[in-house]
Amino acid sequence: MKAGLKKSLREWTTTRIETWAMPGVPDVLTCDEKGVFHFVELKATAGNACDLRPHQVAWLTKNGKGSVWVLVRKLATKNKPQSFYLYHGSLAMELKMEGLKVPPLYWTDSELDWDVIMSLISPI
Repeated sequence: MKAGLKKSLREWTTTRIETWAMPGVPDVLTCDEKGVFHFVELKATAGNACDLRPHQVAWLTKNGKGSVWVLVRKLATKNKPQSFYLYHGSLAMELKMEGLKVPPLYWTDSELDWDVIMSLISPI
């Protein structure tokens, strides 16, 4: 994510959060050019399931009125390229239960367009 954001014209800072003291906190904290913070949980899956742990679902749901997001990378298969899905964190429970069947805010099966992702997370 950090490398992808560097390709963007927008000036965001990112911090990878590695925490064992606060289970459920998303993987990345970003700060946009307006000084607004956003949390992004990063997930990868080979199928349609999104393996959010209970602590993650609880944190995303509790903070679902804020700028909290889940970015899922579905790995490439023999017949399909990798794809990316962006969800608002308020959909964490549905995403855990239904996986990638939940309609995403953004989806692509080509290279991730970080400017689009950033504009969805934080409109200018």
